[in-house]
Amino acid sequence: MPPPSNLYLFGYNSLQTVGWAVSLFSILSSFISTGALHGGYASAGELICLLQIAAFLEVIHGAIGGLFIYLFRILEISGLVPSGVVLPLMQWGGRTHFLLAILQELPAVFITFLAWSLSEVISVQIKLHFQIFMLNRVILIYIT
Repeated sequence: MPPPSNLYLFGYNSLQTVGWAVSLFSILSSFISTGALHGGYASAGELICLLQIAAFLEVIHGAIGGLFIYLFRILEISGLVPSGVVLPLMQWGGRTHFLLAILQELPAVFITFLAWSLSEVISVQIKLHFQIFMLNRVILIYIT
C-alpha cells in the first residue's frame, strides 16, 4: 500500500494540473474569441490567484521534506519532497508579487499567464507521471 504522503502529493498535483489546464483553456479561449491580449486577467485572473495561494503548499512540502531529511538522515526516512524551501519560496514570492503589483489590462498579463499555465501543466504532468511510476512500484512491491 502506498504511503499516505504519496497519495496526498498525487491528489495535490492532480488538482494543480486541472486548475492550470482550466486557466490555460480560459486564456486561450478568451484570446480566440476576442483577438485581444488585454483580457488575460479577466478570463483567468481569479483562478490563477487561487492556484498561487494553493502553491504556497509547495513551500511547506519542501520545508517538511527538508526537516525530515535533516532529522532522520540516519534512519533514511524522507519527508514529502526533497526540494528544500528556498527555490519554491522564491518562485511563489515572485509570482505573488507580480499578481499583487500588476496592472490588470496590460498585454504582459496575458503573456505571463499563458507562460505560467503552459509551464505548470507540463511540469506538474512530469511530477504526476513520476508519482504514478512510484505508486505502481510501491504497489507491485507490496503485492509480491
